Amino acid sequence: MALRHRQMRQISRALYTIISGAPYQQCNQAAKLSSLCHIPLNPAREKIDPNITERRFYAQRFSTVAEISQQDPHEFDLVSFIESTFGQLKGCYHCWINRTQESKDYFKKDGVFVVLANAVVENPPAMGFQLLFMLERAKILKQRYPWLHVFAFLSGSSVLSITSQAHLLDVIMKEYITFPFLLSNKTFPEMANGACYVLFQGFRTPSIYLERDTDLGVLQKAIKDFNEQHNEEHDIVHKLKSTWSKQNEFVIEPNVSSSMRSLFLHFPACISLDESGNRFFLSDSNHHRIIIFDGDGKILDSIGSSPGFEDGEFEIAKLMRPAGSYYDASEDFLYILDSENHAVRRADMERRVLETLYPTGKHEDKSGLWIWIMNKLGWKRDAGVKSNEFDSETLMFPWHLMKRDDNWFAINRSFDTLWILDLDQRVISDVLKGSEKILEVCEQTITERISQLKRFPHDWIQQLIDSTHSLDGIPYSGLLSSFVATGDQLTICDAAGQGVLTLDRETEVVSGLQFSNFGVLGLPYWLHGSFDGKVHGEVPTYHLQSFTLLPGRINMQLNIDIPRNTVLVEPLQEGSVWCQARGAAVEVPAAENTEESSEKVGVAQQWYDELDNAAFSEPEVVFVEEKSNSDADVDDDRVQIDCTVSTSPGTGEVIICAALYLKLKNSSTTGGDDHENKAAVMADVLVPVRTGMVEGDAFIHLLSMSNYNLDDLVFMKPLHVKIRLNTLDHPKADSSKDIILTDSTVEVNVSLTDR
Repeated sequence: MALRHRQMRQISRALYTIISGAPYQQCNQAAKLSSLCHIPLNPAREKIDPNITERRFYAQRFSTVAEISQQDPHEFDLVSFIESTFGQLKGCYHCWINRTQESKDYFKKDGVFVVLANAVVENPPAMGFQLLFMLERAKILKQRYPWLHVFAFLSGSSVLSITSQAHLLDVIMKEYITFPFLLSNKTFPEMANGACYVLFQGFRTPSIYLERDTDLGVLQKAIKDFNEQHNEEHDIVHKLKSTWSKQNEFVIEPNVSSSMRSLFLHFPACISLDESGNRFFLSDSNHHRIIIFDGDGKILDSIGSSPGFEDGEFEIAKLMRPAGSYYDASEDFLYILDSENHAVRRADMERRVLETLYPTGKHEDKSGLWIWIMNKLGWKRDAGVKSNEFDSETLMFPWHLMKRDDNWFAINRSFDTLWILDLDQRVISDVLKGSEKILEVCEQTITERISQLKRFPHDWIQQLIDSTHSLDGIPYSGLLSSFVATGDQLTICDAAGQGVLTLDRETEVVSGLQFSNFGVLGLPYWLHGSFDGKVHGEVPTYHLQSFTLLPGRINMQLNIDIPRNTVLVEPLQEGSVWCQARGAAVEVPAAENTEESSEKVGVAQQWYDELDNAAFSEPEVVFVEEKSNSDADVDDDRVQIDCTVSTSPGTGEVIICAALYLKLKNSSTTGGDDHENKAAVMADVLVPVRTGMVEGDAFIHLLSMSNYNLDDLVFMKPLHVKIRLNTLDHPKADSSKDIILTDSTVEVNVSLTDR
C-alpha cells in the first residue's frame, strides 16, 4: 500500500489534476459534492484506490494526452500559467496589479496558495456583491494565516485595458486589498462555471476548486490539510493559531496606495459631528486617522499616528482603517469603529487619549525608559490586545455605528451582519445575519437618519451612492455614515473624489470644503519612519549632498523648488518639518541659535542625551526637534528651510523631511479635455517612477473619472533630504587648551520638479 501511495503521488505531480471538494463534506453538511466540484470527474477517477483518496482528503481527475490535445488553443492550464507569471510584473498575456517587482518572496513556491479566480465579461469588470464577499473572506484568511499566499486572478479579453485597471485601483482602495491581482486576457476551462477559490500547495500537489459561496469552515479545513501535508513533506513543525490575535508587526498596505496616499485625504469614508462644539470628525480611512476640523475647514487635531493597533495619546495611538464614529456630548467621548482591527475604540476628547473597548485585553504601559530600550533592541511586545475566540460571532470589518437609547449597533459595510454591543460590559450581546433581521432591529434608526437626505437634490446625492454597499428597501443607505446635516447645509464625504463636499439647500450650490492648518497633522507616517529605518513603503531620497567642513556651527539653507504647475496651499508650518542630526552633528534648536550655544557635540554625548530624553518622552519624538515658523519662508515657486547644527571631528548626517501641501495652478492645463489633463499633471507629480507607466495611466484614468473639481484637490509632496558632513580636525590653536570652532554656511538647492 505504501508503494502504491508513492506511485500515485508521482503520477499526480506529472498529470493535470483537479480536486473536488467531496471529502470536505465532513466540515459542513451543506457542502455537497455537486456544489464543490466544478468539472465532472473523468472515468480515469475510477482507477484510483478509494482508500488512498480518502486518506489524502481529495479526489483526483486525470487527463490523458489525447484529451489535452483537443483543448481550445486559446485556453491555458490555470495553475501552470499562474506559476509562469511570477517572474515579471507584465507580459504578453498578463499584468500584475498591487504588486512590486521586489515582492518575489511573497510567492514562495513551496507555500500554500489561495487564489480567487473569476472570468470577466464586462469592461470595466463589475465587482458584484459575491466577488466583494470573496475578497472579504480572503482578507480574513490572510489575517488568520499570515503565511498563506493569497491573490486574486481575473481573466477576460478586456481585463488588461487601462479602464479595467483603473476600476481595479478603485476596488483595491475602497476594499483595502493588500494582496495582488493577476490579470490575463486568456481563457481557462477551470473558470467556465464562474468565480471560484483555487487552493494548491507548491505547484506540485493537485489543486482544489471550490465554489464562491463555499462555507468559510470548508476553506479553513482545506488550508489546514494542505499545510499539514507541506509540514510532513518538509519535516516542519508549524502550529496553526486557533484564536484571533492582532499582531504588532510591520503593517502591509496596498501597493497601489503609494500614489493615492499622497492625496491629502485617502478614501474619506465616514463623518460625525459635535454640533455644540462646531467640531467635525472625519475618518480619513486609508490614512488610518481621524481628522478633527471646524465648520470653516480649519484642522484642529487628529487621532492616529500610523497604521496599527495601539492605545495612548492621540499622537502615538494607532488605528487601522477607522470607519463610522459617534460623538457622545454628555461624556465628550468619540466612539470609533476600527475596521481592519475589528475593534471598537473610544477617544477621550478632553484628555486626548484613545482606548480600546472591544476586544478586551491587558493593556501595557507604553512609556518609560525600559520600554524604549526593549523597542530599540527589537524586543517589542505584542500590541496588548487579544480578542476572544475567532469565529462567526466575532466583530469582523465593522463599518456603520449607531446608538439608540442605551443600545449600540455596529453593521458591516455590505449590510449582512449586525452586532449588538454592550459597551459598558465591553461584550457583543448578539449577532444577527441577513438584511431582513437587521431591518427588524434597526429599520427605524436607519430610516430616521437617512430621511435627512430627502431635503437635498436627489440627482446630486445619487452620484455619491455605491450600489454594492446598500440595504435593500432603504434608498441612500450606503451613505448612512457618510454625512452630517446642520440646518440647511449638508456636509458629505466624497470617497471617490477624495474630498469633502458641502451643499447649501437653499442655493443648491455644491462646493469642496477648503481645509487649512495642515501643520497640525505633522509628518506623514510613511516619512516619519525614515528616521529609524521602519519605513511604510519606499521613501525616495530626492536630494543627497556631501560637504567637508571644519568643526563648529554650520548654518544650512535649503532652497526647494516645488513641482511645476503647482502652488502651495498655505505657508509651510512648523509641524510639517522635521530635522534630525546623527553622528558628529547635533541640531541646534532655535532658542540656542546664538554664539553661546550648547557645546553638546560628539557621538557619546548625543547618545546619553537621547537616552535621558527617552525616559520622559514619547518614542516618536525622541530624536526629533520641531522647527519654528521663522525657519521656513516661501515664495510662489520656492520654499526655504533653515537648519543649524554643531559638529565635532568625524562624520555626521543631517536628515530633513517635510510635507508640502500643494494644489494645481489654475493655468496648469491648456487645450483638450481639461479634467483629464489636470489628472495627468497631478499623476505626474504623485506617481513614483518605480510603479511604472501601467499604474500611472490607470491612476490618471481614475482621477479623470471623478466628478470632484481637481483644482480643489489638495495633495502632499514629500521632501526627503540627506546632507552628509565630513568634519575635519580642529585647527591648531596658540594654546593647547584652546579649541577653535569655525562658523560655516552651506546652501543646498533641491528641485522637486524632476522626479
